[in-house]
Amino acid sequence: MIFSNLLIQWYLQNKRDLPWRNTTNPYFIWLSEIMLQQTRVAQGMPYFLSFTTAFPTVFDLAKADEEQVLKLWQGLGYYSRARNLHKTAQYVANDLSGIFPDTYNELLKLKGVGEYTAAAIASFSYNETVPVVDGNVFRVLSRYFDIETDIALASAKKEFAALAFELMPKDNPATFNQAIMEFGALQCVPKSPNCNICVFNESCAALQKNKVDQLPVKSKKLKVRNRYFNYLVVSDEREDTLIQKRTSKGIWQNLYEFPVIETDKVEDFEYVAMQVKNDFFKNNEVVSIMECNAESIIHKLSHQHLYIKFWKIKVKGVIENGVDNVALKTFPFPIVIHNFIEKE
Repeated sequence: MIFSNLLIQWYLQNKRDLPWRNTTNPYFIWLSEIMLQQTRVAQGMPYFLSFTTAFPTVFDLAKADEEQVLKLWQGLGYYSRARNLHKTAQYVANDLSGIFPDTYNELLKLKGVGEYTAAAIASFSYNETVPVVDGNVFRVLSRYFDIETDIALASAKKEFAALAFELMPKDNPATFNQAIMEFGALQCVPKSPNCNICVFNESCAALQKNKVDQLPVKSKKLKVRNRYFNYLVVSDEREDTLIQKRTSKGIWQNLYEFPVIETDKVEDFEYVAMQVKNDFFKNNEVVSIMECNAESIIHKLSHQHLYIKFWKIKVKGVIENGVDNVALKTFPFPIVIHNFIEKE
């Protein structure tokens, strides 16, 4: 119990004042947990505030158009989270009368809710005695107890969850869960933690064995795939442009983009110009083609690196289904395209 008592004491003195910590409302806690998956608190906070302003209840989110949800999510990445968020809101609002499930096992049945998120909602909203296990928890426990289990293995989560459950005060699971995650986020950070000021510097096994920088053990990630996108930013006599919706599964599903030529490597002007003349804008004569960025913009996703170029295409006449500049800014785009539009 010394570990949990010291941890909770540290937390009560050092915790950040975050809006989702001042409530037990499962809607707000669910929203924050989905947003904070693969996202830092500083980045996620403005999105949480925007969403809770636009959609103060699960019914408001359920009634929203998917494009409105994706537009508000724009820049947060991992857009499947936003699509699942919207579908789950509709399910909770329409099938469960707006009432979130109140147990870990029932929460797991919601779309987009995994073991970690279900545990977080169950403990923070309903004080259920279930441990959360995220990257922070892996790191804190592996260092404190000198555990060399590879956290990339599926079995690791079960091992760390069992240990966290054993350490957790059964009358105060919510505070313990918040405390261990906050400790990992603020004190026991991934690189160069300040162990001199750590409350566990006399009992941490990794520190005693000089292994802090070696834990947790994690096997190498999957190989990153390189992709090369050439976006065609057409402009007609009205200054209208063309966009299309990405409907196929994969990155950026249901977001919008300019017509695109995907290639196997970075291509030059001659190649892109030939493709444009052969396959695009056949109803409008191409007046000029201009490369907007000589160097590719490299946009890094978890398993893909995108090398992106934008090409301005001037055409004669009026293009079919053209979009003007005002309407263009209302569509949800991947952040790299949004940033390009904003600079133009």
